[in-house]
Amino acid sequence: MGIDAGDLRILKALQADARLTVQELADSVAMSTSAAWRRVKRLEQAAIIKGYNATLDRRALGLGVLAFIRVTIDSHSRDEARRFEEQVLELDAVIACWSIAGEADFLLQVVASDLDSYADFAMNVVRRLPGIKEMHTMFALKEVKPLSGLPLQLSGSSAT
Repeated sequence: MGIDAGDLRILKALQADARLTVQELADSVAMSTSAAWRRVKRLEQAAIIKGYNATLDRRALGLGVLAFIRVTIDSHSRDEARRFEEQVLELDAVIACWSIAGEADFLLQVVASDLDSYADFAMNVVRRLPGIKEMHTMFALKEVKPLSGLPLQLSGSSAT
């Protein structure tokens, strides 16, 4: 699906405030309401817009610890990697997981209420997952630039 400058304006506006009404969105991107609505529906159907979420403050919710765990698995077989991925999907404390290249196989982003809770989760849950060869934790000391949306100007679209 091709993305043009109008689509990019819509995506930028929705990243900034997904609660905009169609009329507010149309006004902010200088389109008619029906044109903006059709474009949003097309972007949703193409799965460019995957959903609409509220951004929550983890600290206000009592999740003061943000950690990243680099995990190396025993075998690099596709089946073992798939088993690990399936088990990680069931862990609520893991808020993101990536398969990575380099010294480790996976990078997990984890939240916990405090260091004791994190230690319990790391040692009694993650460490006990089958196939784990080693794991290394890095703690976020400060969120310098939290995820706030994708840089649409880097999207590779000819409209940027």
